[in-house]
Amino acid sequence: MIREVIVTTRSLAGEPHLAPMGASVIEGGYLLQPFRPSRTLDNLATTRIAVVNFTDDVRIFAGCVVGKRVPVDVKKATYIDCPRLADALSHDEITVERVEDDPQRPKFFCKTYHSEGHSRFEGLNRAKAAVLEAAVLVSRLNFLPDEKIDQEMAYLAIAVEKTAGPQEQEAWDWMLEAVAEFRRKRAS
Repeated sequence: MIREVIVTTRSLAGEPHLAPMGASVIEGGYLLQPFRPSRTLDNLATTRIAVVNFTDDVRIFAGCVVGKRVPVDVKKATYIDCPRLADALSHDEITVERVEDDPQRPKFFCKTYHSEGHSRFEGLNRAKAAVLEAAVLVSRLNFLPDEKIDQEMAYLAIAVEKTAGPQEQEAWDWMLEAVAEFRRKRAS
């Protein structure tokens, strides 16, 4: 099972970093596979700690993908020296147990050190899932055909139109802008 989460890490200098990621659930923790090059990969390799943050604010995922800085507060995790999302619904503090190197996506096998809940989950919203799927598509614009992008975005738009609140609509608009901007740049 893969959970869509925000992984927070820190550099050796203490600078926090946020990244949307699919975290594979494994016995006792998670398998993280950041792409090369990335700050998440560098931070995991050097500090060997991270926080898996569970949030339903899709603007954070969308903002990371399209480079929009959503105001996000972080605070120190409970037990490890790593930041976590201050407004996360819950978080898992993890430590890297083992690494399998790979030229494209090294595998970080992580153990859950501590889990903590913070806020009540208010239920599912199909628009949130649609924005997450759109963010994955936007992150792959360089190698997916336009027809596939258009087809999937049209289908996802149905859920957004029917169920989005203001946050989901804002994040969806960012996804549409990112596709349009990519195509403008490619055409010029």
